Amino acid sequence: MAKKPASMKTKRLVTDIVVHAFLVIVAVVWLIPFVWLVAHSFRGESTALFTKTFLPTQYTLSNYIKLFTEVDSMNFPRMFMNTFVIAIFSCLISSFFVLGVSYCTSRVKWKMRKTYMNMAMVINLFPGFMSMVAMYFLLKAMGLTEGSNIPIALVICYSAGAGTGFYVMKGYMDTIPKALDEAAMIDGCTRWQVFTKITLPMCKPMIVYQVITAFMGPWMDFVLAKIIVRAEAEYYTVSIGLWKMLEMEFVNNWFTRFCAGAVCVAIPISILFMITQKFYQEAMGGAVKG
Repeated sequence: MAKKPASMKTKRLVTDIVVHAFLVIVAVVWLIPFVWLVAHSFRGESTALFTKTFLPTQYTLSNYIKLFTEVDSMNFPRMFMNTFVIAIFSCLISSFFVLGVSYCTSRVKWKMRKTYMNMAMVINLFPGFMSMVAMYFLLKAMGLTEGSNIPIALVICYSAGAGTGFYVMKGYMDTIPKALDEAAMIDGCTRWQVFTKITLPMCKPMIVYQVITAFMGPWMDFVLAKIIVRAEAEYYTVSIGLWKMLEMEFVNNWFTRFCAGAVCVAIPISILFMITQKFYQEAMGGAVKG
């Protein structure tokens, strides 16, 4: 009987070693492309695409400097600001829509409520790119696909349908006792005051999750932005700009700056995740509970 615990400990130790070794291998595989990208963003050798070594032999900051100073054919700072502004406005509008619809479906009883929820679920079963052509022609009919209206069109595309993605937020709101709403309304609070002063503060972790996801969509999107922007270089987003850098006429001279641009694009999202990591984990736990 004494050998059994020792045998179980040995088996558990072997299992832990195998599992951790597998996780280390997976982590290394995932990190290899990132390390390669960052290293080549500092590459000081010829700007040609292909090199004989995995890592550069010379390093320099000139790729980042040129990316933000040489803006004749590729104005990366403008692309960055275009994307940032579009992502901020889309994030704010999308978050407001999701919070409003989630509150109405979770805390308010109204006619056709279940019908709307079922309809939204069916709509979300279809991928968003199925409606891209229709969205483009609708925006074109309204004159939003030309000139300075293009950013407005992108904000509309990214945020107008956000209200149908309320299920995760609703699940979190369902965990909040409705007795709090009733007590507040007995004390004289209006529905808006209950929403802003009771429900929203208690949904803070989930709001952070919503803000992160709402910001990442416009920031990383390429297909929809390419359809709406087309050849209007003044309104390129970073995804379109980075794609243009890899075209045949630019790739040899712009490849290292493409790597530098890809690193720059990852920085805002990385900072956002690091700042909100604690709230993000709490939100995911609450969403599963809901």
